Amino acid sequence: MLRDDINNAVKEAMKAKDERKLSTLRMVNSTIKNADIDARGQGKPPLSDADILAVLQKMIKQRQEAVELYDKGGRAELAAQEREEIAVISAYLPKQMSEEDVKKAIADAITETGAAGMKDMGKVIAVLRAKYAGQMDFGKASGLVKAALSG
Repeated sequence: MLRDDINNAVKEAMKAKDERKLSTLRMVNSTIKNADIDARGQGKPPLSDADILAVLQKMIKQRQEAVELYDKGGRAELAAQEREEIAVISAYLPKQMSEEDVKKAIADAITETGAAGMKDMGKVIAVLRAKYAGQMDFGKASGLVKAALSG
């Protein structure tokens, strides 16, 4: 399970005295625990691996936005720190699909759902999320789905 992998990595980082990795993994654990608490408050079970992948992707996206702002603000050392955190977090995501693979997955999902137009976009995205959680950027994928369904 993804949780166990992260907890084991925390122990390894402690032994190796890798402060950046240790602090990043502790932050990841904290974020996952907070999401678990939110889920429990809504009467849902603890996060599954797919839910944890979504949390990790959100954390990476936040850091990418921070890198952009730090670069614009001339804060190279802070941007570098965020990039290191992105590298640590990314290690727990599955390999990202290539653009060709994403386009093929979209075509397959459109065929599978029988989507005919823009009104069916939600169905296609739902199928993609179920099959490819953590393997594609759904922000980019939604643009490709929109193009496929409108054209």
